[in-house]
Amino acid sequence: MTDKPKRAAPGANPDVQMFVISVAAELAGMHAQTLRTYDRLGLVTPERTSGGGRRYSARDVALLREVQRLSQDEGVNLAGIKRIIELTNQVEALQHRISEMAAEITALHANQRRDLVHIPRSTALVVWQPKNRR
Repeated sequence: MTDKPKRAAPGANPDVQMFVISVAAELAGMHAQTLRTYDRLGLVTPERTSGGGRRYSARDVALLREVQRLSQDEGVNLAGIKRIIELTNQVEALQHRISEMAAEITALHANQRRDLVHIPRSTALVVWQPKNRR
């Protein structure tokens, strides 16, 4: 296996650089076996080639660094880190959904305004008086 950065598979975003495990490990400042362990535990799951080789994106490398920071600097265990990652992913998904819904609301408001008919203001005064009941 080569240690040079690899490009994404055909059909994937061509601007996303993909790294083999040894390069990703070096970029993250870890041993390749640590990356395999994190993959097995579901902490950082890289893309796979048709032959089963791991390919790490720049986002994966950033996540590996965050896992290392949480573990070494903050003293969080791997189960805690996994939960933090899950919650972070949920927050990102919810923020994305909020953005989508805000755009939908804006579009609905625009449609409502288009459907409104402007009625000019009148200076006339209408006084209502109930009928006398006798």
